[in-house]
Amino acid sequence: MEVKTRAPGKIILAGEHAVVHGSTAVAACIDLYTYVSLRPSLSENDDTLKLHLKDMELEFSWSIGRIKEKLSHLGSPFPSTPTSCTTESVRCIAALVEEQNIPEAKLGLATGVSAFLWLYTSIQGFKPATVVVTSDLPLGAGLGSSAAFCVALSAVLLGFSDSVSLDKNHQGWLTYGDSDLDLLNKWAFEGEKLIHGKPSGLDNTVSTYGNIIKFKSGSLTCIKSNMPLKMLITNTKVGRNTKALVAGVTERTFRHPDVMGSVFNAVDSISKELSIILESPALDDLSKTEKEEKLEELMEMNQGLLQCMGVSHASIETVLRTTLKYKLASKLTGAGGGGCVLTLLPTLLSGTIVDKVTAELESCGFQCLIAGIGGNGVEICFHGST
Repeated sequence: MEVKTRAPGKIILAGEHAVVHGSTAVAACIDLYTYVSLRPSLSENDDTLKLHLKDMELEFSWSIGRIKEKLSHLGSPFPSTPTSCTTESVRCIAALVEEQNIPEAKLGLATGVSAFLWLYTSIQGFKPATVVVTSDLPLGAGLGSSAAFCVALSAVLLGFSDSVSLDKNHQGWLTYGDSDLDLLNKWAFEGEKLIHGKPSGLDNTVSTYGNIIKFKSGSLTCIKSNMPLKMLITNTKVGRNTKALVAGVTERTFRHPDVMGSVFNAVDSISKELSIILESPALDDLSKTEKEEKLEELMEMNQGLLQCMGVSHASIETVLRTTLKYKLASKLTGAGGGGCVLTLLPTLLSGTIVDKVTAELESCGFQCLIAGIGGNGVEICFHGST
């Protein structure tokens, strides 16, 4: 039997950076996914665990004996009790990853492979299988690719355990129950910790539960959007150092506490107004257009405030200038300093304009993706009989 899962990426609609200083932020899932499939080994002679990162054209394999030897201290798996990877386990897993000789150019993937080994052995124990990963999400662009990987992986592993209750005869994509989602989200967070050290937990939560999440000083609230939104996401392909950008905003706040305090308050108001607009139903095209116009203004104001914080970049400004020519509103999403830019595509916008703006952005060397905002979170699909 093969089990396949998919977990969505995420964008931040409003409030990035300011959230670190106590403001509200709003994040949403997007209908671009990371897919993970798992096929247990049926042959008695096959004693290997294989991980195939299809988009990267990378394959890893370990003999179960070798994994047992390195991680014998783990004992039997406890899928229903998410546990953090101890320093000893981190060291042993790092040794297993090093043996794979990951090419220099792709060394950044090593932490993801470590997260895979930890989640696999903690939830499934020492069983041979083949795990295949593919993704619509660009890596390191601020669209939550690592969280989507950890969520889809936790979902597929739990799908094979008795810790979650699912109808395995169901055809097509299935969603998990609330308590199963809580368990899955905790496991995914453990994976994220191995990749990022100290993640906020926001990315994996958005990917697990889907829809839209409002967060402020560590507390998260799921909100249901009553308004279908489409965004053009432009990946500038400019890498950035999130830590340095966050530190830069903090330094600016020390230098200009009153001004920056006002900036953060304004961002807080934008996030709150944006969530109210998304939650209220749009009854017809006219009210939908009015709401979209308000969202465009809020996005433009939020972008102006992000420029005040010093986190814009020449590549981001190029995207803003290009989309403005077509009277479209854009803002950076995530850390800034490169990364991705969101452009709202209004319901009544003609496809010709979308094609023109996309062609112009791609001619600058950017990657363009179109995504629906705020759909389902993680889903699972069963193939074949148990």
